[in-house]
Amino acid sequence: MSATEPLLEVRGLKKHFLVRKGLFGEKGAVKAVDGVSFSVMPQESFAVVGESGCGKTTLGRLILALEKPTEGEVFFEGKNIYDIRRSELRSLRRDIQVIFQDPFSSLNPRMTVEQIITEPFIIHGVYKDQAERKNRIKELLDCCGISQNHLSRHPHEFSGGQRQRVGIARALALNPKLIIADEPVSALDVSIQAQILNLLKDLQKEFRLTYIFISHDFSVVRHLCNRIAVMYLGKIVELAGSEALFNDPQHPYTEALLSAVPVPDPDIEKRRKRVLLSGDVPSPLNPPSGCHFHPRCRYALESCKTLPPALTEAKPAHWAACPVLPFKEKHSLAALIEQ
Repeated sequence: MSATEPLLEVRGLKKHFLVRKGLFGEKGAVKAVDGVSFSVMPQESFAVVGESGCGKTTLGRLILALEKPTEGEVFFEGKNIYDIRRSELRSLRRDIQVIFQDPFSSLNPRMTVEQIITEPFIIHGVYKDQAERKNRIKELLDCCGISQNHLSRHPHEFSGGQRQRVGIARALALNPKLIIADEPVSALDVSIQAQILNLLKDLQKEFRLTYIFISHDFSVVRHLCNRIAVMYLGKIVELAGSEALFNDPQHPYTEALLSAVPVPDPDIEKRRKRVLLSGDVPSPLNPPSGCHFHPRCRYALESCKTLPPALTEAKPAHWAACPVLPFKEKHSLAALIEQ
C-alpha cells in the first residue's frame, strides 16, 4: 500500500441504539456515533479523545466490525469491511488487533501466558510448528519486557503493568498493521503508564505499526499521537495535528478540556485561568438541537441553538465544528495563563 493512501477511512459512520423510554414504552435512539468521518495514514498515531459516554469505544468497536453501523462505511486498505465475506473478515482480523482497557478482565485467568499468546496462532493457523511457535512467543515477550521464565504463569500472578504487557504481546502476535488501543493505560498507576506508553512508541517504530488511540487524557495522547480528533456526544468537533490542537484549539469544548490538563510547574498552575463548563453533559438519548455543545458554550450565538455546525477547515489541516470562529479572545494554552 502506498504511504500516500490512507490505511483506514471512516466515512459518515453512525451507530444508533434503539431503546424504549417513557411510560408507554415509546422508542428512542441513543446516537452513540453520529456521522463521524476521518482517515488514518500508515504508521500514524491517531487519537480519539473525549469525555466518558461520547462514543469513543463504540467507534472503536465499529472499526473492528464488532458492531454493525446504522449508516456509513469503513474502508481498510481500500476495502469496505462491512461488504466483505465472512472468510475475508476473519483474515482482516489478523491485520487489525486491539489492546483493551482492563488488563485483568481481557486475559483468561485459567490460561498461562504461553496459552494466551498461542491462541491467535491456533485460531488463524499460523506457526503450526511447535518449536517455531515457541520461538515467536519468546520474541514477543522480549519485545514487551516480559521474562521468558514467566511463560507458565497465570494473569493473577502479574501486576497490572505486566498484564498489559502480555495483552500487548498478544495483540502483536499476528503482525497486525493497525492496533486500536482503548484506554490502554487508564487502569494503571501513573508511574507504570509512562512505561507502557514508551513501550508502545518503541513497538510502533520496530514493527511499523499504525495506532488508533482511544483516551480521555490529553496528556497521554500528546506523548504518543500525531493527530487528535475530539469527540462530543457522538460527533467529532475538532480534528488537527497534536501540536496545533494544543497550541491553538479551534473549538470551545477543546479549549475547556485543555484548560483542565494539569501543568507540572506549580507557579504556572496557580496563575492559569480555568475554563469552567456549566451544566452536565446532555443525554445522548435527547441531545440539544443545533450545536450539541451550545448549552455549555460561553461563545454561543442564537443561531447555535438551531443550526448544527459542519466540520470545516478553520486553518490548514485543522478542522473544527464551530460557527463562532474565530473566538472572541485568544485561546492558546499560553493565553490560559494570567500574565
